[in-house]
Amino acid sequence: MKNIIVAGGGHGGIAAGMLLAEKGFDVTVYEQKSEGTLGYDWTDIFAPSALSAIGLPLPPVTQFEYKENMTFYGPSGSGGLRQDIPPEKLEIKMERRDIYKYLITNAEERGVKFVYDCPVLSPITAGDRVIGIKTGQGDVYGDLVIDACGLNSPLRQGLPESFGVPAEVGKNNRFYVYRAFYNKGSDEPVKDKYKVILFGEGILGVAWVATEENYTDLLVGRFEPFDLAEAERAADYYRQENPSLGTELVRGGQFVEIPVRWPLAKLVANGYAAIGDAAYMTVPIIGSGIANSLKAARMLADTVLADADGAYSAATLWGYQRNYYQKLGNGFALLACVKEALTVFTPADLDYLFDHGVINARDMSIDADTTDIFSVMKKNTARDMQAKLSGVIKDPVLLKKMLRVGGKITALSAVLGMQPTFYNKATVDLWVRMYERAIAAGI
Repeated sequence: MKNIIVAGGGHGGIAAGMLLAEKGFDVTVYEQKSEGTLGYDWTDIFAPSALSAIGLPLPPVTQFEYKENMTFYGPSGSGGLRQDIPPEKLEIKMERRDIYKYLITNAEERGVKFVYDCPVLSPITAGDRVIGIKTGQGDVYGDLVIDACGLNSPLRQGLPESFGVPAEVGKNNRFYVYRAFYNKGSDEPVKDKYKVILFGEGILGVAWVATEENYTDLLVGRFEPFDLAEAERAADYYRQENPSLGTELVRGGQFVEIPVRWPLAKLVANGYAAIGDAAYMTVPIIGSGIANSLKAARMLADTVLADADGAYSAATLWGYQRNYYQKLGNGFALLACVKEALTVFTPADLDYLFDHGVINARDMSIDADTTDIFSVMKKNTARDMQAKLSGVIKDPVLLKKMLRVGGKITALSAVLGMQPTFYNKATVDLWVRMYERAIAAGI
């Protein structure tokens, strides 16, 4: 029986472990947190199709609801672009801890073992292979290590350079988020129940104010770290225009870091596979990653099951990388270029894009099946495209920025199309260098 180590309790790692355990593999998850404490004290959204991808039905209807359409505003309050996502395309909203409980319960029923209070410290390697992990409870050895340790994974960061798995996240590719639920400051009806503000206060980042029945949900996200005092000052700022946002903290009040960058250039090595935030599997422009991680879990499990010899080498695991990039990663890599564009736009640029129809409600109607920039653009009518072109041409400085973004998307598309079909270390290492250079190119 093959021994599978899942390092860290990420959603994708637990799901992959579940799928392998039900096929007879010996699977153990090593998690630094205590039992029953996984997940933040807030809700999260994800595509329900992700559960069907790993063979699970929707949880009981008492545990989830369908998300609301969002309304987007520019820095000066311009825009008011409301999504129009069909009900059948809406994502579901669940308590993060309920998501974990649902996954863990199903994983345990299929034979997955969990070791809690066990921080993962570093990989154990022998030659060119990962053979185990060092943990706070001692060394553990296995036939395959699945890295689900998150954005700052000590496994990914601890791999020898010769393994060819890039370790660094990069500037403007981390999103620092403060999330808190406050009491209802006012029971007056609100125009926009789920309000998203881009570049609020002229600061590079995103905020939302979501007015629920019993509380108001505040998120403040930025590309630079900030502290609690700044988060509370920002909350006071948003209270001025949003009286539903009270002053009493009900729950949450936590900071997290989210990867909002291009997918990891190399997901696999001999005896190693990265998944979830450890592999940067979020949608770069919104930071959502649960659904992608669950879908990737199915791809990884299928690849492992297809390896009849149990080699779990970079060569036999390469099918996992190819499958992920073809179905999700290529599209997210191009969306990351759009995210990068936000970091070079000024608040005035963004207001202009809203005011002149360069960004419209269809662009913001990203549903559960949106995986790339082209599927977003296809939602636009011919009149929409004419307005976009007319708006951009009228501003020469903005036009230059947009052309640079388009140029990077074109260049990166070409590199993505050259990803090797089969694994050869020299060829893959060359492609990784090309990919890394393409994403590092400025706009």
